[in-house]
Amino acid sequence: MSVPVTEDTFDQLVLQRSHELPVVVDFWADWCGPCKAVSPALEAAAASREGKLELVKVDVDSNRQLAALYRVQGIPNVKVFRDGDVVEEFTGALSPAKVEAFFDKLVPSRADDLLAAGDELSLREAAELEPGRADLAVALAQARLGRGAEEEALQAVEGHEADFAAAGIAARVRLAKAGIATDAFAALNRGERDAGLESLIQALAELPRNGSAQGDLDPDEARDLLRRVVVGILSEADPADPRSRSYRRKLAAAL
Repeated sequence: MSVPVTEDTFDQLVLQRSHELPVVVDFWADWCGPCKAVSPALEAAAASREGKLELVKVDVDSNRQLAALYRVQGIPNVKVFRDGDVVEEFTGALSPAKVEAFFDKLVPSRADDLLAAGDELSLREAAELEPGRADLAVALAQARLGRGAEEEALQAVEGHEADFAAAGIAARVRLAKAGIATDAFAALNRGERDAGLESLIQALAELPRNGSAQGDLDPDEARDLLRRVVVGILSEADPADPRSRSYRRKLAAAL
């Protein structure tokens, strides 16, 4: 259930509390039909996320100064506070589905919690819950690569070709099948990112400009696949990291 908040308790129950977790404030009035229509959806959405956010109600008729301070011009007006500031809001009686979508933006989803867990079983469930998310597909593929399941890793990133990290994993599987840069991939599986990148860039620089490469890949194909792998790895790194900038320069030189 939502907690009634007044001008006397707003600072403690909303502003101070919002430094610990999101506080959703429902500005409403007893005479407002749309307010009563959206209230059950707000209550249900908050209840399903208990412990991750709080829902409170402010009667605008009894708390006119608060309504004026936060520029409530129409009700229901739902505002979300984080660290003392309004960060999200909507006005009007949204459908329950849209209320749920609004709340989804405020706290980690079940898929996010599973991603944080990090084990392959959790990642598989997360990818099934939100199949459109490339970050989940990439994390699952990386877990599968870690145990040598290359075909399963490839399956995980299918449909995410526009994502650099996903495209890099698909390229990595093709290179591994051709026996190219296997030392680099072994280093990556051990969590040695820098060693893996150095080895990939070295393999790229050593490819012949003509002739035949290993397996069924010609040099140009192998070069492009190696580039995709390096770009995919760097796409997940902090762009401000000096090491990432250094690897981008090395990649450009090798190409």
